[in-house]
Amino acid sequence: MAKIALFGATGTIGARVLREALDRGHQVTAFVRDPAKLADSGAEVVPGDVLDPHSVAEAAAGADVVVSAIGPGSGDPGVLVTAAKSLIGGVCTLGPDTPRPRVIVVGGAGSLRTPDGLLVWEAAGVPEPLRALMHAHGEALDFLRTVPVEEVRWSCLSPAAQITPGTRTGTYRLALDDLVVDEGGGSRVSVEDYAVALVDEIERDAHTGKRFTIGY
Repeated sequence: MAKIALFGATGTIGARVLREALDRGHQVTAFVRDPAKLADSGAEVVPGDVLDPHSVAEAAAGADVVVSAIGPGSGDPGVLVTAAKSLIGGVCTLGPDTPRPRVIVVGGAGSLRTPDGLLVWEAAGVPEPLRALMHAHGEALDFLRTVPVEEVRWSCLSPAAQITPGTRTGTYRLALDDLVVDEGGGSRVSVEDYAVALVDEIERDAHTGKRFTIGY
């Protein structure tokens, strides 16, 4: 059983990660700005803000893994970069007698390579707001890649090109920096199976210091 500190538990992905982790018997503490939103979740819920390194440090103390599933919503996508820096900064403030937890970040698909050699965000017809979000995820990943795993053992899980709520099958394929596509060239995954893969990573610790991705 892992002790998981989860930011973003009220979001589409975070809510599925919370449920998947609890269903497997993990101990989850959800750090949210409004604890009332998760009153009946089954998790311990406490106030917290991923953009505040001090709040991250409090969440990280005693945790095995810190997961960030936050998104910008309709706000500035640059918040993803701020959150990544706050996560690492907060974990790094832990004293020498406090073990540093792993950090797992929900990433984006935009910087993945497609079968034709382009990055997803280079495809024609991508709306500019979506492209800006993709680049913010990419910048957050670029920052994580500067963090030595000797300081913080981080991982980043990028979704398929299409991720929507659906069915939990428990079946998926993984890759590193290449978009996972099916025989028809599509790239998709349900949010539920994305959560399965993320909790699998919590349990297996297979991608430390790496970005990896999922698809059917």
